[in-house]
Amino acid sequence: MTTTLNADPAELAKFSELAHRWWDLDSEFRPLHQINPLRLDWIDKLSPISGLRALDVGCGGGILADSMARKGAHVVGIDLSTKALKVAQLHALEAQTPNVAYREVSAEALAAEAPGAFDVVTCMEMLEHVPDPASVVQACATLVKPGGWVFFSTINRSAKAFLYAIVGAEYLLKMLPQGTHEYAKMIRPSELAAYCRRAGLDLQQTRGLEYNPLTQRYSLSADTGVNYMFASQRPA
Repeated sequence: MTTTLNADPAELAKFSELAHRWWDLDSEFRPLHQINPLRLDWIDKLSPISGLRALDVGCGGGILADSMARKGAHVVGIDLSTKALKVAQLHALEAQTPNVAYREVSAEALAAEAPGAFDVVTCMEMLEHVPDPASVVQACATLVKPGGWVFFSTINRSAKAFLYAIVGAEYLLKMLPQGTHEYAKMIRPSELAAYCRRAGLDLQQTRGLEYNPLTQRYSLSADTGVNYMFASQRPA
């Protein structure tokens, strides 16, 4: 039996081309570096990660995975971009980051291999780049152990998100390369909530991420109109 890989070759190629710039703080990935402390702190408050087994799905160059390992978690980062994974592995070697490993495997394949293997699963800024986001959500739910937490972040499919995340961030402020996000692939919170319910995850908390172009700073808020995060839990 052959299974179709839940990945868009064009999306993988796009991020592979930029892979060498993942850890350049002035590159296209600067926004990820800026929001990472906010995300990490939010995750750690809800599920203190020191000593836990954590999985970062769609880890890219390892920004979140690396920081979770430095917080004391035992981390596995997975992605389907070979170049991004090599960058993540190289950074871990250079920075001597403890307890972090990277694998080129899909969430679905790992879920079949290691169900219930992780205390915490994160899947950040990835769902809007795959053909079947519900399949990834289901895989994340399978990978976390009963009582464990699954964290998602993505972009709302709204008029405000189109203005801020595409027109503003990609074309006006040039914070991201043009074409980074496709409006049709963005996911409404109600849709992600439905995917979570279908996967057997209980939604515990939502947070918005807002950017102030004047101060050039991000902050957590209750506004899920553009970037937003979900904290969900697999029932014990």
